[in-house]
Amino acid sequence: MNIHEYQAKALLRSFGVPAPAGRVVLRAEDAKAAASEIDGPLWVVKAQIHAGGRGKGRFKETDAGEKGGVRLASSVSEAAAETRRMLGRTLVTRQTGEAGKRVHRVYIEEGSRAEREFYLALLVDRQSSRISFVCSTEGGTDIEEVAATTPEKILTFAVNPVTGYQPFHGRRIARALDLSGKQVKQCVTLMDQLYRAFIAKDMELLEINPLIVTEAGDLRVLDAKIGFDDNALYRHGDIVDLRDETEEDPKELEAGKYDLNYIALDGEIGCMVNGAGLAMATMDIIQLCGAKPANFLDVGGGATKEKVAAAFKIITSDPNVKGILVNIFGGIMRCDVIAEGVVSAVREVGLKVPLVVRLEGTNVEKGKEIINSSGLDVIAATDLRDGAEKIVAAVKA
Repeated sequence: MNIHEYQAKALLRSFGVPAPAGRVVLRAEDAKAAASEIDGPLWVVKAQIHAGGRGKGRFKETDAGEKGGVRLASSVSEAAAETRRMLGRTLVTRQTGEAGKRVHRVYIEEGSRAEREFYLALLVDRQSSRISFVCSTEGGTDIEEVAATTPEKILTFAVNPVTGYQPFHGRRIARALDLSGKQVKQCVTLMDQLYRAFIAKDMELLEINPLIVTEAGDLRVLDAKIGFDDNALYRHGDIVDLRDETEEDPKELEAGKYDLNYIALDGEIGCMVNGAGLAMATMDIIQLCGAKPANFLDVGGGATKEKVAAAFKIITSDPNVKGILVNIFGGIMRCDVIAEGVVSAVREVGLKVPLVVRLEGTNVEKGKEIINSSGLDVIAATDLRDGAEKIVAAVKA
């Protein structure tokens, strides 16, 4: 689960992290009042969407101009005007794709003059199973590009969970960022605050870009992006309350109501599979056969007829889906339950694209009988490769 920048900063401030003061605006008529609560002489107006690259983004609507989703203002009235120009418009960035994202919230904050800018992140390192720090002197830029062209400018190290964060970790980062004097002490304290926040709130990613040195020589968090471990949200009701469903895919939200593991992709073959490993293999073989999967969907081992029907409806609701492959290996999940769910969903929503079904395992014959006697126009497959080849061929035809 992700949250907006203004929410991330408020959360970090509760752990003592230095970040500029600001106000969030949801309605255009509140913009001037919000801006007047921020001390000048500089205001920063930021569109709040769950995507990076806002500053270099562009608004689809021509009257919003091409100034991007992060703008500077030199007065309260100018900050309010920029806020009104952003609200309700669609911001396109390198992460949103051409579809863009509608701006429902704008954050007005106190401007900061930066002498230097850095990149900093904490993340869960899947290889070491530890929390890692990542930092670079190249703040405010695309860190992926820095990693590809000048990897020597990035420092990465993991923290031993037995000892946890220690002051020498902060000093190591301070050396890498070429900090001196009071900045070293501030860095040690700041890294401790960030690490404690990361642990306490079960974060998966905490990214600060940029972390700056102000004209006064102090460290300050100028932007923040936080992602949380969905499996730990039951422990954090305060974090769940921050969720903005307008930023999430409606199909993924619907899948969450039925405890389905669904992720929307940009392909044309809808997939319904049981088991994450089998789902990944199904997606891979679709790609090998010359097409792209439209989703990752694991119905799980204990799915009911209703759950399967809901999964099928979610797949068919995607306008990009040109064909569907159902690939089930019945272990705990019985093939007849899958078949009943598919038949029920098709009869309710109709079938306008080719459907290939491959069943194997528990009650496979019963499942095939349900499909065959349903009267549906279904293409049967004998194995995974056969199923992938048939659905790709059907779509291309």
